[in-house]
Amino acid sequence: MRAGEIGRALLLASVLAGLLLPWLTVAPNRLLPGTGMPGFSALGWAGPAALLALALAVPWRLPAWLGAGAGLAGLALLLAATGWAAAAALEGMAPAARAGLGGGFWLGLMAGAALVVARAAALPTLGRVALAALALLVLAGLWQAETFAALSLVVEYQARQAAVHAALLRHLALAGAALALALLLAVPLAWAGFRRPRAAGPMGAALGAVQVVPAIALFAALIPLLAGLLALLPALRGLGLGAIGPAPAVLATAGYLALPLWRSILGGLTAADPAAVAAARAMGMTEGGITREVRLPLALPVFAGGLRLAVVQAIGLVTLGGLVGAGGLGALVFEGLAQFATDLMLLGALPIMALALAADALARLVEQRLGTNT
Repeated sequence: MRAGEIGRALLLASVLAGLLLPWLTVAPNRLLPGTGMPGFSALGWAGPAALLALALAVPWRLPAWLGAGAGLAGLALLLAATGWAAAAALEGMAPAARAGLGGGFWLGLMAGAALVVARAAALPTLGRVALAALALLVLAGLWQAETFAALSLVVEYQARQAAVHAALLRHLALAGAALALALLLAVPLAWAGFRRPRAAGPMGAALGAVQVVPAIALFAALIPLLAGLLALLPALRGLGLGAIGPAPAVLATAGYLALPLWRSILGGLTAADPAAVAAARAMGMTEGGITREVRLPLALPVFAGGLRLAVVQAIGLVTLGGLVGAGGLGALVFEGLAQFATDLMLLGALPIMALALAADALARLVEQRLGTNT
């Protein structure tokens, strides 16, 4: 058995373990702990059927399209059966009762999804796109059919739908502002470090010093610093700057993003082939022309790698803005923590994870395209 088959067999074993663990938890309300229901007892016939379909995703001499398709069908069956099981578990109970997702569900879902993704990797690009589109259509169909309506996570979302959407947009705005500010700082510093190599060391040390400060400590420390600055320069309040709110969240996040951006830009500028630079100089090109025509095109893959890291970091770090009044999805996470409401925490945490994964995949694609074009 090859290493890939062993890894996928272990993923299948993880799905089995998830079905043996509590798949659903039924509680009298959103705050009290619930009673666990193992996957096989909660899902009934759908549990073994989904496990069998996912087993076909392990490459036992099957075509990749058949294995990936069977695995996707198994995942869809698991999701649909979870919604049906939640509705059945709540029959006859008070309206405040909740059917939550247990640890077995998350283990089984993540292992099953990893199994399908690993099998789909053997498909051509068009096949992977078609599989992803089919997965989205199936998920949308299950949602439109209200298959998940009884799940407590969906109930919590429907009660806070407008707040969740506003928090999502706010989160993206905070992350984008922090990334833009970090670029404004990193680009001129990287150019200065490239032009004066002796200055690169102190610059890197200064930017690296921010990385050793715990994120929560930096977010909190900016509040009194900004309050003092506003006391000295009250006119800054007219620009929308405040000691609490978006300002400390954006500034702190930008401070952490500056180092990877600075390193990637500086590394890209210095990574150009000396022979290509010498040839351009021999042709009479100025230093600015060499930078535009030689250094920058060759450095784009390195830039994209640093930007990819910074984008993912920005999405994650601005979550802490919920602690300093900046809003965003982090506010939902910390509100859920304060109320011991797991579903409310997940309403904030799951979109953050989805955004980070989507941003990483998109940035990786751009990075690969730039690498093949240079």
